[in-house]
Amino acid sequence: MLTIDVAVLLAVIAFFRLRRRTQARSRNEEMTTALTILALGVLLAPTPVGQWILDVLRQLTTGISEAGR
Repeated sequence: MLTIDVAVLLAVIAFFRLRRRTQARSRNEEMTTALTILALGVLLAPTPVGQWILDVLRQLTTGISEAGR
């Protein structure tokens, strides 16, 4: 599936961009990284992996909100 291949490529790009030191980044580099992460999320969301991540986060937030009561 092409979506997974592009998502994997964006994940690799995001990994290497986020490894750099924060102090050395310009605003342009930060914006590019943010857009890369956003594109990765858009590509990953409709896949089974994205749905699994959503379910895990939903269960986590439900557990946290119920623990606070």
